[in-house]
Amino acid sequence: MFVSEVLRDKGDLVFTASPAETVGAVAAMLYARRVGALVVVEGERDVVGIVTERDIVRVVAEHGGAGLSRPVTDCMTRAVSYADPHDTVDALMERMTDRRIRHWPVCQDGRLVGIVSIGDLVKSKIAETTAEAEGLRAYIHAA
Repeated sequence: MFVSEVLRDKGDLVFTASPAETVGAVAAMLYARRVGALVVVEGERDVVGIVTERDIVRVVAEHGGAGLSRPVTDCMTRAVSYADPHDTVDALMERMTDRRIRHWPVCQDGRLVGIVSIGDLVKSKIAETTAEAEGLRAYIHAA
């Protein structure tokens, strides 16, 4: 199974934030959208970083409530790793596990086309495994 298939099933909606946003505003967006990460973009889809719940917790732990007034650029990850739609789910799960990253933007030809979480990938693996098991059961019962 490929990352493109996961995006086809879940959709390609990516919630984004501007680098001008405050940490508090980003925290409110994460909460309102019920997601764990926002891609930070300039312009249309020029990715400059990614900010996660963990980043918010870290800045609040370091700076207290005043950390919420800081710009999101102070806590976002600037060196963003990307998946390609043609990456396999297994390969991406391995990279995510090795690097302890739960949200991975997907880019094609330098353009942001989606985002996948480890939960999205686990869900797709479960569906794939279930379909294989059902296929084997049907084959056995037909034989």
